[in-house]
Amino acid sequence: MNPTIPTPAPKKSAQFLVDSDRKAFDLEHRRKIRFNIGKYNAAVQTGMGFYQDHELARDRASYLKTQVINRLDEYLLQFEEKFTARGGKVIWAQNAEEALFEVGKIMERRQARTVVKAKSMTTEEIHLNKYLEKRGIESVETDLGEFIVQLNGERPYHIVTPAMHLSKLDIADIFVKHLGIEYTDDAQKLVLTARHLLRNKYTAAEVGITGGNFLIADTGAVCVTENEGNARLSATFPKTHIAIVGIEKVIPRLQDLDLFWPLLSTSGTGQQVTVYNTIYTGPRQPLEKDGPEEMFVILLDNGRTNLLAQPDKREALNCIRCGACLNVCPVYKNIGGHTYEATYSGPIGSVITPHLSGMAENKHLSYASSLCGACTSVCPVRIPIHNILLKNRQQSVQEGHTDKEERRAVGLWLYGMKHRWVWDLAPATGKNWVLSRLLGEVGWNKRRDAVQVAPKTFRQLWKERK
Repeated sequence: MNPTIPTPAPKKSAQFLVDSDRKAFDLEHRRKIRFNIGKYNAAVQTGMGFYQDHELARDRASYLKTQVINRLDEYLLQFEEKFTARGGKVIWAQNAEEALFEVGKIMERRQARTVVKAKSMTTEEIHLNKYLEKRGIESVETDLGEFIVQLNGERPYHIVTPAMHLSKLDIADIFVKHLGIEYTDDAQKLVLTARHLLRNKYTAAEVGITGGNFLIADTGAVCVTENEGNARLSATFPKTHIAIVGIEKVIPRLQDLDLFWPLLSTSGTGQQVTVYNTIYTGPRQPLEKDGPEEMFVILLDNGRTNLLAQPDKREALNCIRCGACLNVCPVYKNIGGHTYEATYSGPIGSVITPHLSGMAENKHLSYASSLCGACTSVCPVRIPIHNILLKNRQQSVQEGHTDKEERRAVGLWLYGMKHRWVWDLAPATGKNWVLSRLLGEVGWNKRRDAVQVAPKTFRQLWKERK
């Protein structure tokens, strides 16, 4: 008997095209996303009205973040010095493996069996939940949206709104299936069910894990922004608090929060400011009544210095993860967040993922854009997202990540453009055949009429006219 040969997994780029095609024509998916993003758009429009000069705020935020990124080493060392002075511990992690190893050591020393976890994209980035599960440690997502997608075995769909792709009825079905409750489509009852289940987890957990929206250099503080209070509970009840934060999240001074907090909340949810904004400066101090006995900040690189080393692309590190570019992107609104198969989806994800996770495997994301510039127009820190997408494409070509057929086709086209007589020799039928091959490869002809060249060239028409 011949052994069964496993079918090789499709390339990420090929799978991306398959998933995009399926999602783009899923009318129910489109209905849910348009409904949810429509509510967001209305809220943001109202939120912008609170600004006297929003464009000036964007200019200031862009300037400050760019100053920090250009002197990132200095600001990170300043943060470490201030944070450790109050008893906190800073761990530098070059990649996901180092970050997970350090988390594992803390869990082992604490003999942790349960972890409560606030919403954090950096923990998604390093696949923390899977790591803890393999070690027999229960990791509970306490943000309601994250809790829902965790129950359903999914990744977050959106940077800010993890369950944006689910309707109230979908969530009700998930709760019935995984929690065994009686069916209800009452949103308040569903929220109370989750709250009841999570309350005991906060007090039982040995370790609480959060991310960090901002690191304040001159204070040595970690800022966490949220709307539910779950992050505050996750950081307060357990004896150990771990904050896993990307190295690019630094801002210079405490007073800069009066600029960044409103920008983040207005661009992210349309609020003037989010409900809970907490500044953590270390573990519980003498005479303080609550807080963790120990606090760790894991400063995560994981490819960020790849961007930092490229002056023409490093502005992408200015991102404050508001999600505005996702909500305005015509591609994201059609193919959805899961199609990207990356921690960070949408335009900003297409910019940074090739640098965080490898250009060869993820170059296709930089082509998943109409280059309309809508993402750039709404970015609160003025990242030129669509320009950097073009530079990513250029880099992928320079590094030789394009297919042989594509390189051959471009080479022939370039030769033809430089030697006009070549095109004049080829008949229209030959040109149409080439076009059908080229455009067929990228799926252009699947739902469009085939592109046809004119029977006569411009040169022939001009000659006849004379």
